[in-house]
This record gives sequence, C-alpha cells and structure tokens, in this order.
Amino acid sequence: MLNSYGGKYIETPNFNRLAKKSVQFNNHYIGSMPCMPARRDMHSGRLSFLHRLWGPLEPFDNSFPEILRQNQTYTHLITDHYHYFEDGGATYHNRFNSWDFIRGQEMDPWKAMVQPPLEKLREKYHKLQLNDPALLRSNSDARKYYQYAINSEFIKEEKDFPSVKCFASGLEFLKTNKDSNNWFLQLETFDPHEPFFAPERFRKKLKTNYRGPRLDWPQYDKVTETDDEVAELKANYLALIGLCDYLLGTILDYFDEHNLWDDTALILTTDHGFMLGEHDWWAKGGMPMYNEIAHIPLFVHHPDFKEYAGESRNTVTQNIDLMPTFLTMNDKSIPKEVKGKSILDFLERDVGSYTALYGYWGGGINITDGHYSYFHYPENFDQTNLNKYQYTLMPTHRRGFFSEEELKTLKIHEPFSFTKNIPVMQIKSDKNLKRYVETKSALYDLIKDPGQLNPIEDKSLLAKYKELMINVIKENDPPKELLFNYFGI
Repeated sequence: MLNSYGGKYIETPNFNRLAKKSVQFNNHYIGSMPCMPARRDMHSGRLSFLHRLWGPLEPFDNSFPEILRQNQTYTHLITDHYHYFEDGGATYHNRFNSWDFIRGQEMDPWKAMVQPPLEKLREKYHKLQLNDPALLRSNSDARKYYQYAINSEFIKEEKDFPSVKCFASGLEFLKTNKDSNNWFLQLETFDPHEPFFAPERFRKKLKTNYRGPRLDWPQYDKVTETDDEVAELKANYLALIGLCDYLLGTILDYFDEHNLWDDTALILTTDHGFMLGEHDWWAKGGMPMYNEIAHIPLFVHHPDFKEYAGESRNTVTQNIDLMPTFLTMNDKSIPKEVKGKSILDFLERDVGSYTALYGYWGGGINITDGHYSYFHYPENFDQTNLNKYQYTLMPTHRRGFFSEEELKTLKIHEPFSFTKNIPVMQIKSDKNLKRYVETKSALYDLIKDPGQLNPIEDKSLLAKYKELMINVIKENDPPKELLFNYFGI
C-alpha cells in the first residue's frame, strides 16, 4: 500500500516523508507468525516458529528491552496490542522499564456489558461479523465479534480511537524525554490490523456501492463475498491506512519542530502483512506465505547515516535483525544465541548475501533470498500426521493453559543450543491452525513474477532452494522430528 514501495491504491504522504529521511529496505521479511511469535523474534533476535506456536517469552530468551534496561538505557512500551495481556503474551511488556496499554482494539475484553443490546448490534453489523448470540456466553473465539461491537459503542470521536491514543501517548513521551539521553521507545499500534475501523473522515473519498450494515472485518478464508462487499472491505482497509499515515505524520512533525533527526534514530516496521483478496484469499493463516503476508516495510533513520537518507537497500533482512540492531546502537554486546544481524551494517551500502526463513509452527516452511521464494510442504502434507511437539517452559496457549491432555504427554527434553543449558518441556500439542490448504511446495521468481502467480517447475532450482532451506533450518537447531517429518532426514 505504501507509495515508496510502489503502492498506488492510496496516497501515503507521511510514509513518503519518512522514506526521504530514511534508508528504505526493499527485501525485509517476517520470521515467525503471527502476532506474538513475531514479537518473540523481535525481542530475542532468533526464530521461534520451528519449536513453538504462540507463547510468552521464555525464561531462557534474550530480550533486547530487558538487556537495555539492565544496562542504563530506559525502555518504554506504548501499545494497544491486547495480546500482550493474554496468557500467551504476558511476559513481553514486563521486560520494559515502563509501559502504557491503550484499551479497546478488536476483541480486547475492555468494556463490560452483562446484557448487551444483541438485536441492535446484529442490525448494525453484517451477518459475517455477528454470529449466534449464544456465542456471547461461550469461550469460543467467535465471541470476539460481540466484544468488538461492544467496544465500538464507546469509540465515538476520533480522539477515542486506540491508535490515536497511542500516538498521543507517544508524543507525550517525546515531550517529556526528548532532551534526555539513553532511552528507547517502542510505539506500536494494532492498526491496520482487522477490524478495519477508522474515523469517518478517512472514508469520505473512498466511495463504494455497498449499502448494507457495517462490514469491516473479513473472514480468515477464501473470498466468497459479493463484489460490493469486497469493495467495502477494501475501502475500510484503505481508510485505516490513511489513519496510520496521518498518525505517523504527527511524529514526523515533532521530529521536524524539535530537530530530533540530529540525535534520535527512528525505525519503522511491522509484524506481518495481510491478504486483501490476492490469490482469492483474505487475511493470513492457511494459505501459502505469499509476499502480501511475508514482505514487510522497513525504514531506518539513523543520525550518523543521514547522508544516505532517501536511498534504498536490497539486502535481505527480517525482524530477527531488529534485536541486534538495537543492541549495537546502544553499544551492547550481542548474546551468542542471537541469529539476527545488525541492520546498521547495510545503511551505507548492500553487503553480502542473506536469506530469510519464515513460517508458522506446524505449517509450511518458507525461504527467500530476495530473488526467489520457496514454499516447502512435505509430500501428502497433513498436520495431524506430523506428530508435532512444542518445546517450552511456559505451557500456555494464546488464551489459556495447555490442556490436561496435552500436559500428560509432557517429557523433559535435553537443552537446545539457545536454551542456555536448560532442559525444556516437550509437549504433544493439538493446537493446529486447522486451515491448511494449497499445501504444495512451490518456487517463484520474485523479479519476473512479483505477484507469485506462476510457480517454477525447474527441478534443479527446486532442489537448490530445498537444500538451502534445510541448511538454514539446521543452523537454528530444530527438533529432530521436524527434519524427519518435513524432509525425511
């Protein structure tokens, strides 16, 4: 969607402003999916998806904000990402000196309505978004739609939107601390994550023919909606991009007004992308890891490299590189368990050749070198037959503990290379994504076929990238059964 990356759907003037002040990385990729696995990568500087699905930071994980905090760099988190406060994410925000949690996004259990006006809400929202009212009283994920509708009843003006509050909090931090040294601020917003809910002024120019009830939350599934419904969902997404661009502009304005560009670094990226109808898919999950999900933006402004502002780099980077970058910027040593590289090494020019390995625990495994992307699935892929184990000292899922049935399979497993000589639990887990489809290995030429529409049938190239993938996986000390189940070795 961003103009500096070739997006033409909407004007993003403030992202363009940042691009002119920064070095833009054109081959920046995700690592572990989705939200909290991505954050574990960011904290620890290594991939987690080969061993674990969704879970907290582990006691043996290196966490860059904690390392900074313990070495006289003040760290502060501002977020409306409510997954930090669920069972499967509760160890992340506590690594910072301080944190500000903004309430109200998506299914954040924020506003309490014991008897919500169900009929009113069902009339207000598309039937895809509000299901059987009995779900309101269950623990099913489907109740999230009701919580979103309830929360939205309390978001009436632009100042009420969680992302707007996040940026207001961020500006407050800058006003208080701009003249201080040795601080790190992580300002993050859930937007533009679904549901696509933005202030009305960002929708005014985005007209559609849709005339039904509110429709701003696509399903994690194939596109089955009418053309008008698809147009409405896309328009609401574009409105949210417009809000994000505007909010970014408030930070850039503050940098301009106070000349923070001379002594303050500013780095912008995200955790993953989103399918907006490409390949006939919504969202993320069961489909292959197309670049709409995997290829993400990265802008790096550093005062010591201002002469390179406005340039771009093609070195392959990914989010595990953030942690060693932040440590290097603060003159801290990088723990030996870290697999990422410092992005500072590429601000002057592209150097070397790198790959990015990425995926979901239990899903297909993917790799790119910026020229080709390879998706690997074992023959006759079926996640129920992969005999997958999770390795952890923190047996929680996203919302809840591992079940009694899962915990009864627990065995003590010898340490991995990154667990600091600490044994871990090996637990057979039934928590699968349950949406896997199109599970065929494929190779794409990203230069000739950026839309990844025409898989390459060249057997020698397929073998080359499969071997490359195996070697990179081995560097991450994977579970033995993973190499056997995925590659037969």
